[in-house]
Amino acid sequence: MNTECDSVRARYARRHPVSDLYNPLAPDVLMVQQEKVRALARLFRSVGLLPVADKRVLEIGCGHGTNLHLLLGLGFRPENLVGNDLLEDRLQDARHRLPAVLRLLAGDATQLDMPEGSFDMVLQSTVFTSILDAGFRQKLAQHMWRWVKPGGGVLWYDFAYDNPRNPDVRGVPFREIQELFPKGRIAGQRITLAPPLARLVCPLHRGLYTALNVVPLLRTHWLCWISK
Repeated sequence: MNTECDSVRARYARRHPVSDLYNPLAPDVLMVQQEKVRALARLFRSVGLLPVADKRVLEIGCGHGTNLHLLLGLGFRPENLVGNDLLEDRLQDARHRLPAVLRLLAGDATQLDMPEGSFDMVLQSTVFTSILDAGFRQKLAQHMWRWVKPGGGVLWYDFAYDNPRNPDVRGVPFREIQELFPKGRIAGQRITLAPPLARLVCPLHRGLYTALNVVPLLRTHWLCWISK
């Protein structure tokens, strides 16, 4: 029987390799990452997460470990970080990039054996848009919420709009985020210049990213802190 996890694996297998659209040295990717770092630093201060060194974090869909590496750079301790990914090849790459003390767990996140309320923050970044089954989205959100301790939160970063050229993803608007976490208090902001536009203008001049990104309608991703 085909499951949503099988479908997700198939969708990722059809995507561009990391060295193509997501090369960290590409001007547009670099601008997106730098914007995200600044936004996260402001968010962590505003929600009272400081100091971060003692905060326990679980990332669902950690991929190659990019976000976990980012968190280490912001002062989180590797022994307090846990990453999970469905795709073993991506997790294997993360194991080479991250400190050995940082736990990495393979497989379906909804099957993880984690105590309730064991993390200050549970993070997902562009995971839910790759899940097309509404029931599985809801199930994963429920697990994430259960793992967050009172006073902590879910960190959400994902795009809000469908991509007409990619049927393997589906945007998650703010209304659906509220439906996925009905008991949470959500503070959200739109960030990230639309990637097709960023890929077009950043090779010309990186300042164009900043100039265009002041227009709210051109920002495609929600960065949310969902407080418990």
